[in-house]
Amino acid sequence: MTKVEIDEGSGFCFGVVTAIRKAEEELAKGGTLYCLGDIVHNSREVERLKNLGLITIGHEEFEHLHNAKVLLRAHGEPPETYETARRNHIEIIDATCPVVLRLQRKIKQEYDTGNGEGKQIVIYGKNGHAEVLGLVGQTCGRAIVIEKLEEAKKLDFSRSICLYSQTTKSLDEFRLIVQYIKEHIAPNVSFEYYDTICRQVANRIPNIRTFAAAHDLIFFVSGKKSSNGKMLFSECQKVNPNSHLIDNVAEIDESLLHNVRSIGICGATSTPKWLMEEVQRAITDKLEDAGNKSYAN
Repeated sequence: MTKVEIDEGSGFCFGVVTAIRKAEEELAKGGTLYCLGDIVHNSREVERLKNLGLITIGHEEFEHLHNAKVLLRAHGEPPETYETARRNHIEIIDATCPVVLRLQRKIKQEYDTGNGEGKQIVIYGKNGHAEVLGLVGQTCGRAIVIEKLEEAKKLDFSRSICLYSQTTKSLDEFRLIVQYIKEHIAPNVSFEYYDTICRQVANRIPNIRTFAAAHDLIFFVSGKKSSNGKMLFSECQKVNPNSHLIDNVAEIDESLLHNVRSIGICGATSTPKWLMEEVQRAITDKLEDAGNKSYAN
């Protein structure tokens, strides 16, 4: 009998839970509710909320919207978004994650002191990611975004550096970047760094490694757009090469289910628990069907 287990530590982080709860509460009141960008990087959850009435729009559509109600997702937004809302009489339902909000304020305060002119404000994060756009927006677009250690090596080490991190990035790589800058920064300038990685996310790394190592086969359920999903899936692969990224039930490769004693199902902070349960049921059904066919033969 093959064991099929869901990782209890996987699923929505509290920021995403809050955003989705706010959306559901507003939709229950009736009326039209827009969301600026996908509420979460998971197409199935976006589709579920669309069926409840949530309308996803982009920034261009937002610019031309008036007298409407718009939900801001957990990733946060730059100051210009709030200015547009004020100008266009848009009611904002702000679901920005508190961890992201604190980080935005830190960066804005650093920039507003005037030191932003004399030092490089650097953000370790994914270029173009919704959260990172909101962070860069706190500096009028002047912050430098680096995605990996190799890009950190191109910084100007003759000027002061103030380093922050996107909340869902790898803590290990952040530490490597800090160490590299410490070793190369000029002695007459300053280097300040702030570990702004969300601990609810960072703590999932050792837990997911343990979970992945405990099973013969891993299905990591995540939307393809999720940077957190890519990072956590990579951690699974490090300890269990037989790890496979799937977006939904249709992507389950049945040939992988043969000759394994245990199958683990886990996911990103943007993966709903109901979707992992759906995958578990599908795998269990496929295993039962295969067992019946084998018995019949």
